[in-house]
Amino acid sequence: MDWGSLYEVIGGVNKHSTSIGKIWLSVLFIFRIMILVVAAESVWGDEQSDFTCNTLQPGCKNVCYDHHFPVSHIRLWCLQLIFVATPALLVAMHVAYIKHEEKRKLQRKGNCQEKDLEDIKNRKMRIVGTLWWTYTTSILFRILFEATFMYLFYFLYTGFHMQRLVKCDNWPCPNVVDCFISRPTEKTVFTIFMIIVSGICMVLNVAELCYLIIQAFMRRSRKRAKQLRAIMGTEEEQNKINDKKLAHAE
Repeated sequence: MDWGSLYEVIGGVNKHSTSIGKIWLSVLFIFRIMILVVAAESVWGDEQSDFTCNTLQPGCKNVCYDHHFPVSHIRLWCLQLIFVATPALLVAMHVAYIKHEEKRKLQRKGNCQEKDLEDIKNRKMRIVGTLWWTYTTSILFRILFEATFMYLFYFLYTGFHMQRLVKCDNWPCPNVVDCFISRPTEKTVFTIFMIIVSGICMVLNVAELCYLIIQAFMRRSRKRAKQLRAIMGTEEEQNKINDKKLAHAE
């Protein structure tokens, strides 16, 4: 999988995100993708060949492995990272659309220069208006996907602890057989680490969502206060005009 291409796409969105969003991206790529690429393959390796059962019955080992490991940890983590990173594409497309519209407006005016187009391309977009809604929606999807995959891990593997010995009586096993998982302690430590990092990413997403909501309320409060001051200023001016009219009438 080309994680570099994914990083370039999300990194472009990261330029327009909040400081919390930048921390989230660092955690995602340093503590999840890099660890997954560097360490996960060596920890799991060829899982099925290392899965040993005390029977020579043909097909029993394969059936038991499929029962206890319906989805590979590595593939499930890769799928989780893809789903978690994909919502950023919504923001990337929205930012590209806004910049495209700004370029079109400049070109319609007829005084568009290369420097103006370059400024639009490199300008950091403020997370306001419709972009705020797109950005917050992407964060909600991130939280939803993180929570869903954490539940899937717990449900598929009945917890985050890797057992040393599992028992299986599925057909075509002749009876209840014992199966042994290779390096269970190492796999348990690795699984717990990935779950903890996933939890940290969820906390960062919730913190960023709260930050954006608070910012939106503050902008709205300042806007209302400004409108109120403008209305009060207009009323004061109108009162002064009325007072002058009364004074002339007297």
